[in-house]
Amino acid sequence: MSAREETRTWEHFEHEADIGLRAQAPSREALFEAMAAALTAVVTEPSLVRPEKELSIHCEAPDDALLLVDWLNALIYEMATQGMVFGAWRVDLDGQRLDARVCGEAVDRERHQPAVEIKGATYTALAVEKLPGGDWAGQCVVDV
Repeated sequence: MSAREETRTWEHFEHEADIGLRAQAPSREALFEAMAAALTAVVTEPSLVRPEKELSIHCEAPDDALLLVDWLNALIYEMATQGMVFGAWRVDLDGQRLDARVCGEAVDRERHQPAVEIKGATYTALAVEKLPGGDWAGQCVVDV
């Protein structure tokens, strides 16, 4: 869904009983998309997710870090209430307003083999920053 996909990276980091998400990308939009990919990867391999259903998500917060938590929690909410996983994201940011289209499908326990259920994104280790080279970096711990 996103041309930014090739230039963003993400990883998980250990944090006690929870899971940390960390990403770096060339733009804020790509960073938020990479963090969504990292979130999905806690549950299943994002490349296994088929784009069968599209949803719109809207968030607004006073700063980038709080916007990241709101974004991740909106995805977690949709995953829980819709019984879905997401594999494609298109984030548009206008100041501190996020408008996104996300694509995914209903969880298929056999194909997706969900590893854990994510309860929520936390403020633990929360950070979003523009790096000296121009890339954006972010991290957050999710409660599983």
